[in-house]
Amino acid sequence: MRFDDVDDVLEELAGLPSFHHPTVSPDGSTVAVYYDGSGRNELHLIDTDTGESRRVTDGEVPRNARWWLKWGDDEVFFHMDEGGNEQNDIHVVDREGNTEPVVEQAGQNALQAVSDDGRVLYFGSSRDGQMNVYRHDRDADETTKLTDYERAAGSTTLSPDGERIAFSTNEADDFENQDVYVASVAPRATGGRPPAGDDADGSTPRNLDIGETGAEASPVDFSPDGDRLLVSDNSEDVSRAGVYEFESGEVTWYGGESEESPVAFLDDGERFLVHRTREAAVAPVVYDLDGDARELDLPEGVATLSGTGRTQIDDDRLLVSHTTPSTRPDLLAYDLTDDTTETLLAADYGPFDPDNFADAAFFTFESDGVPETRQAAVEHDAYDTLEIEGLLYDSGERPSPLIVNPHGGPRAADHRNFDLYTQFLVSRGYSVLQVNYRGSTGRGREFVRELYDDWGGAEQGDVAVAAEHVLAEHDYLDSDRVVVFGGSYGGYSAYWQTVQYPDLYDAGIAWIGLTELERMFETTMPHFRTELMEKNLGTPEEHPELYRERSPVEHAANLDCPLLLVHGVNDRRVPVEQARLYRDRLEELGYEGGEGEEFEYVELGEEGHASSDIDQKIRLFRILDDFLDRRVGTTVVRADD
Repeated sequence: MRFDDVDDVLEELAGLPSFHHPTVSPDGSTVAVYYDGSGRNELHLIDTDTGESRRVTDGEVPRNARWWLKWGDDEVFFHMDEGGNEQNDIHVVDREGNTEPVVEQAGQNALQAVSDDGRVLYFGSSRDGQMNVYRHDRDADETTKLTDYERAAGSTTLSPDGERIAFSTNEADDFENQDVYVASVAPRATGGRPPAGDDADGSTPRNLDIGETGAEASPVDFSPDGDRLLVSDNSEDVSRAGVYEFESGEVTWYGGESEESPVAFLDDGERFLVHRTREAAVAPVVYDLDGDARELDLPEGVATLSGTGRTQIDDDRLLVSHTTPSTRPDLLAYDLTDDTTETLLAADYGPFDPDNFADAAFFTFESDGVPETRQAAVEHDAYDTLEIEGLLYDSGERPSPLIVNPHGGPRAADHRNFDLYTQFLVSRGYSVLQVNYRGSTGRGREFVRELYDDWGGAEQGDVAVAAEHVLAEHDYLDSDRVVVFGGSYGGYSAYWQTVQYPDLYDAGIAWIGLTELERMFETTMPHFRTELMEKNLGTPEEHPELYRERSPVEHAANLDCPLLLVHGVNDRRVPVEQARLYRDRLEELGYEGGEGEEFEYVELGEEGHASSDIDQKIRLFRILDDFLDRRVGTTVVRADD
């Protein structure tokens, strides 16, 4: 892996064009996709027959492509916020690039379903506090609140006849529970389907009683005839797909060995699609209703179908995004008749060769959640010993500093896909370790629940055990140059690792991370408060000692390495106050802040909870690069120096 011939590796890497949220039009003729080949995120339309692409916007869509797209009849709906604050309104753009706002109201508004004619929208909104389901009639310019739950409601999908919606929420005392509901939203046509409720305004939803109490079930897609509903459930531990029959009220379940997440019915109504996760790889699978399964024939990596829009192009072709750790995403039309692919949007490598990029070595190790290194903040006894998965990227530098990079979420995972941040760090000579600690997805419900009531416990121990493991297994790694770097919950991990295991790390980078859990509970968005913090930890009133003890700010005096704190000022998930509280505490303890001092503090203007914008990525990369070069360093000669 050599980057010597590229003048400015950092800027060229950050500037590699990327696409986001591809989705197929209702007639299958066109793919709408965000693409930043011009240097700025814009909406592009791709002809599915010819592969020809044209840009239809010129700055009217967000610079940050975090939020997805959805087609109406012949229009594309998108989310618009202010400076990355995720307080989205919903806008629409036609094929000629004309845009207009459709839903403008307070809070976060997340589009979930659109009627066939594009005139009625169903979306989640935190307008009144908690995230609930709303309907907007474009012709009447009228927005109606359909649900009013204390817990978040969402995953809304619309029946083909436009008469019913399905959604999920929790009305049980058990915070881990989630059920599927169906409600009438338009007068029923004559026919034999059981009514969803007594009214056509969504006010009397019917619980379909899918899965056991304490499990999580969600609706995914109505069948084309509306007689069935594709659902997900984790009653049997791993996530699985099911098909609910409205006439009988029974569910047929599929899979059950690997974690599988349903995506959509195919147009024939006799087949459906899922994503199968296995050993940090993701593959699309086609099921027929008899239970026969067929995994798409693609190289091992991460292959995904559109989970928020249509993925079927025609009877035989699917829209698939495919990537591996060392190859950037390609947008493909996959032909089910002969397992061939046609590239609709090829990955752009700029001045690089694909051979420049590091592959990931997948490995497993056993962890009891307690590393050999000293626990400075909270003493834990050994937990249950579990098999933990990891990915290691070798930079080729000898000796190589190691960056431990815990993922965010925490209900998420690292996979075998191309990761720009990882490849940037590798280009600078740092090997990178990623850890799917207990609490990560892809391993079933019980593995996720290992994290409940224990943030800062065994999952952080798994991260530290992983670092000890790779340092012992690979003598090319330099144990005197170990850095922890993470964002969001990974930022919490970076803060926590440096105060819980200070002897392990020589530097830390905490990006958009949590530091004071009670204030986070009070200031984050309502659905994050209930569905993340209360679900995982209870409330501060119920568990005040847990909230205090597992807050990194309480143990800031243990910091014993240079620390970089980075946060976006418009972050509404993890408010910038979290970084400011930690900075202020360090100053109270007598730590010196500033370049070359004990900690460095940077706030990013016009940015929220991370960004896909090229200019903002370049800015962040330069901040990281400068800090790492001064505080850790490698022998790599930077061509842009």
